[in-house]
Amino acid sequence: MIFIPLILAHLLGDFILQPNSWVADKEKKKGGSIYLYIHILLHTILAFVFLWDRNLWWIALIIGVTHFLIDWAKLQFQTAKTKRTWFFIDQIAHLLVIGVMSIIYFPFFRWEDLFNHRTLQLITALVFLTVPSSILIKTVISIWTPVTVEHSKIQTESLVNAGKYIGILERLLVFIFILVNHWEGVGFMIAAKSVFRFSDLAEAKQRKLTEYVLIGTLLSFGIAVLTGILVKI
Repeated sequence: MIFIPLILAHLLGDFILQPNSWVADKEKKKGGSIYLYIHILLHTILAFVFLWDRNLWWIALIIGVTHFLIDWAKLQFQTAKTKRTWFFIDQIAHLLVIGVMSIIYFPFFRWEDLFNHRTLQLITALVFLTVPSSILIKTVISIWTPVTVEHSKIQTESLVNAGKYIGILERLLVFIFILVNHWEGVGFMIAAKSVFRFSDLAEAKQRKLTEYVLIGTLLSFGIAVLTGILVKI
């Protein structure tokens, strides 16, 4: 089917290959940003490449046009207060377009020379568990703002973006443990993170920050577990 290749193209175009500088420029200049059009062109090319059939150029074109319309609407109507809501509206709309196109063109995807359907499924899951999941978790928990102490040990000794990369690694490891049927590894990951992460939070004596990190951790593990189960079905 063409659904998974299009999802993979979307994840790469919207999360992996879109720098934060592009996003900032689009939010500032809206429809006048050159990066909006580069972003749309990139999505169109990715869709065409992953479909790997020049006869399906019209699907890649529809993906590109609808992506532009959805992104343009998001940029025009979102505000600082509704940014979180528009993120989900934007992503759901893109997924609906991909779903509709997949239903219209139902034949199974053929790309035996490079990837089979199972391999693309695994690649899509792995890509989703990296930056897309990080952005999703960050957006979900953005409703809360943890209270931090200006000179706390956590703030002064924390590596730049360490939490982001720790989250990506733990999700990938949990996903692998589930694929190889070693669920005890998931328990080990949770225990290990609890010992190292929450001991530091306890020393800082910041209950709100502890709860904030706990919610993010449970979301991270939950997303990895659910993705692993879905891939194994």
